[in-house]
Amino acid sequence: MFIKAILLLFPLFLFSKEPIMSIYDFKVKNIEEKEISLSKYKGKVLLIVNVASKCGFTSQYEGLENLYQKLKDKDFMILGFPSNQFGNQEPGTNEEIAQFCRLTYGVDFDMFAKIDVNGEKEEPLYTYLKKEASGILGTQKIKWNFTKFLINKEGKVIKRYGSMTKPEDIEKDILKLL
Repeated sequence: MFIKAILLLFPLFLFSKEPIMSIYDFKVKNIEEKEISLSKYKGKVLLIVNVASKCGFTSQYEGLENLYQKLKDKDFMILGFPSNQFGNQEPGTNEEIAQFCRLTYGVDFDMFAKIDVNGEKEEPLYTYLKKEASGILGTQKIKWNFTKFLINKEGKVIKRYGSMTKPEDIEKDILKLL
């Protein structure tokens, strides 16, 4: 009996590591390559977006910035994650990306270091986001630039939006969470 109890409990000791429960458990590098904890965004509604500077959807930066400026005083933040995985449409360095965003679109929301959103080297945050909110027909893979994830004030993924969804079309969903 004692042996059975030990055998039943042994896996609990092996896997007792606390699971990731929200985005606040992740650390990422900002555009200046400094590691930050996403816990700094506790209590804010977030829109997390994989971005690119040479994409047909790059003009969405304007809509994202407008949305950010409109709602930033209501505990809302946008987090932009550049990725070069789709047609090499983000070839620049982090410094070049930051300069492009600032000069071309006046981006004032938080930008992060260039990452992979799919594959072997994908950023763990994106593994989590995709698991929590799958895409069309249950696929997890990010299909293109400017895929968006809406996060509530508790750090839970609420909804995923494809590249075709314009930032202004997400505003009503954001307002429900503020």
